[in-house]
Amino acid sequence: MGTAERRGAPRAGGAQLTGHRDPEATDRDSPGGMASPPGRATEGPAHGVGRGAKEQKYHRPLWVEEPARRRRLPDPVRTAAVRAVLLIAVTLIQAIVAFLCTMAGSWLAFPMVISSVVSTIAATWGALDVWVTRQVWNQRNGVVSVPSSTARALRRERRRTRRRERAAERAQGRIRSRGGAGQLSHS
Repeated sequence: MGTAERRGAPRAGGAQLTGHRDPEATDRDSPGGMASPPGRATEGPAHGVGRGAKEQKYHRPLWVEEPARRRRLPDPVRTAAVRAVLLIAVTLIQAIVAFLCTMAGSWLAFPMVISSVVSTIAATWGALDVWVTRQVWNQRNGVVSVPSSTARALRRERRRTRRRERAAERAQGRIRSRGGAGQLSHS
C-alpha cells in the first residue's frame, strides 16, 4: 500500500480510500493497518449520523501522565550525579580494556591498568561529590528540618533584614506624606 492510498488520495480508478472507524478499534482494525490522524474527523456512511458527534470528538491519548513519585533533584546535585555516572562508566570501560589487553599480552596492558587505577580514584571522588553536594544543598536550602540547621538561621536573618527594610520604607513614606521633604523641624 502506497503513501497516497494511506492518505486518502484518489486511486487509479478514481475511487478514494476512506473508511469509518470505531472509537474502540485498534490500529490493526483499520484498513491498511493505519490509524486515522487524531486531529481529523473520520468520514463514514450516513447510517451512523446519531453517533457522529461523539466519534468525531473522541481522542485517545498516546499516554497518560502520572504525577512524579519523587521530587526532581536540585540542579547542582543532578550535575554532580551525571558527572559521577560518566566517570564510573569510563572507569568500567578502561578496566575491561585493561583486562582484555592483559589476556592478549599486549603492550597496552600496563598503561591501561595504570589509567584504570587513576580512573577508579576519580570515580570514587565523583560518587563522594554527589553525596557532599546533596548535603550542602540540603543544609543551605532548609530541606533538613533540624533545630540546629544552618538554613533555618539564615532564613531567620533574611526575615529580620526584610522587616528592617520595610520598616525603614514605611518611615520614609510617613515623612514624605506629611509634606516634609526629609526635614526634621518646620522652621
